[in-house]
Amino acid sequence: MSILAGAGSAALAATSGTLDVLSMNVAGLPPIFNGNDVPGDKTTNSRLIGSYFAQYAYDVINVQEDFNYHAYIYETDNHPYRTATTGGAAIGSGLNTLANFPWINFTRVKWDTCSNASGADCLTPKGFTFMRVQVDDGVYVDMYNLHTDAGTEPGDLSARNSNLQQVASYIDTWSTGNAVIVFGDTNSRYTRTSDDIRIFVEQNGMKDPWVELIHGGTAPSQEMLCQNPSITNECEVVDKIFYRGSAIVDLAATAWSYESSKFLQPDGNILSDHNPIMAKFDWKLSSSFRQSTYSGGPHGTWFTDLTTLSGKTGSIKTSEIAFAGASRLDSIGLTLADGTKFSHGGSGGTAVKLSLGQGEYWTSAVLCQGQKDGRTRNFYAEATTSAGKTLAAGTKTSDCSTFNAPSGWQIVGFLGQTGDEVDQLAFIYAPQ
Repeated sequence: MSILAGAGSAALAATSGTLDVLSMNVAGLPPIFNGNDVPGDKTTNSRLIGSYFAQYAYDVINVQEDFNYHAYIYETDNHPYRTATTGGAAIGSGLNTLANFPWINFTRVKWDTCSNASGADCLTPKGFTFMRVQVDDGVYVDMYNLHTDAGTEPGDLSARNSNLQQVASYIDTWSTGNAVIVFGDTNSRYTRTSDDIRIFVEQNGMKDPWVELIHGGTAPSQEMLCQNPSITNECEVVDKIFYRGSAIVDLAATAWSYESSKFLQPDGNILSDHNPIMAKFDWKLSSSFRQSTYSGGPHGTWFTDLTTLSGKTGSIKTSEIAFAGASRLDSIGLTLADGTKFSHGGSGGTAVKLSLGQGEYWTSAVLCQGQKDGRTRNFYAEATTSAGKTLAAGTKTSDCSTFNAPSGWQIVGFLGQTGDEVDQLAFIYAPQ
């Protein structure tokens, strides 16, 4: 995997690569709550789990039930990017991520509904997490970690279906147009007709690599429970992985497996009551669209022009650039040669426009960010065309980045978050 390049180095970014993910419920509840039928000392076991994370160096690891033994896992792991714990049982969610890549926009979300019908799911604030992982320069994948309500009583089923719907709706709102991987403890099986685990396929257009690669694309209709450690990939557990690509980055699953044999105690005993699951992906950037890195902070409402752009046929060209700003950058927009208009942000500031000639392209931009009311926002934008024309709005700060379209490409749209101003912004590129 290539080293991340700077915002202005899009031409040097890798255009393809590989990515693997692991999901593991680490059984981190105190024994008084749940021994998880795992032999041995939980502190020792947790240290061993962390050492295996480091040894196998999975690119992104989502863990669940990471409660009271969290520090021991992190003590022996060496991933450079790791979420901070939210606390032990009854305080934290038990959800954490360890990764070889940085991320932005990390968010923890609590379930709207929980049930104690057959357990104590409401004892701790379970839910899901969201992060936008930067796999390479301009290569982002939205990743979700979740741990749904357990049990099979009517109250459990209702709560779990609500949990899954909550994640699916969040994806529709905050990951529109983006590549996505969801992996965690769903407490669901395809063979339970009451479970709505297919929602990620049916509502979000995702695939399950276990179904795709191990079962030939058809989910099993008869229950086949797994041993632990599992000796076959055919059987089903409640831990799942779902994925989809985007118009910018294609994702293709190349492998899926239970990693159980890699996570054993020296005497051969298990470290968790869950079989850890792994999937490998090939990723490849599109020949039609690319994107820049982001400037600004994770505030406001998510938007993307990619859904509109990806539906167009033929060449795409920017014919007019439009900014508005004063103390900060209030809005940003452009018009395409076919008349399509994109505009994002508020109604304030002084508006400025720049028309582009027939063979002229928007090829470079500068964005400056700063703090306002405790939030990072974009304060300034400057556009430069292939003919050397410029357009600027807002107020420069000391924290500025230059975004150069790759050679032979141009800026044709935006994605990010806005409210009354432009909070977070990245550029969409298309060939000239």
